[in-house]
Amino acid sequence: MWTLTVQPRFNETDALGHINNTTLPIWFEQARTPIFRYFTPDLDPANWHLIIAKIDVEFLAELYLQHEVEIRTYFSKIGNSSMTIVHEAWQQGKMCAKGHAILVHFDHENKGSKPIPDNIRAELLPHLVE
Repeated sequence: MWTLTVQPRFNETDALGHINNTTLPIWFEQARTPIFRYFTPDLDPANWHLIIAKIDVEFLAELYLQHEVEIRTYFSKIGNSSMTIVHEAWQQGKMCAKGHAILVHFDHENKGSKPIPDNIRAELLPHLVE
């Protein structure tokens, strides 16, 4: 599991004083950076090997500006060419949001998925929580 601590910014709040619902996908993407680095260590977009097939966010409780948010990231599934990533947003000891992202290891030249290399799979497996 990876963790990322985020200090909410004022511009991420909405008229009700909560963290805006559009902010969580951005935080979750940021939390995927360690995963991106396994496939593209220098994060060079010209050499990118992942595409997103699906994302979702479930809001369980309000998040607020005044307190840090811990994003917990892990895998629920690692397939042949795709992986399901789980994100949890915790604030003050409470899970306030949960989301999933399905990433596909992708061959842009042939426009199709390709197997996750064994050496990368071996590094991802310790982060699999079933």
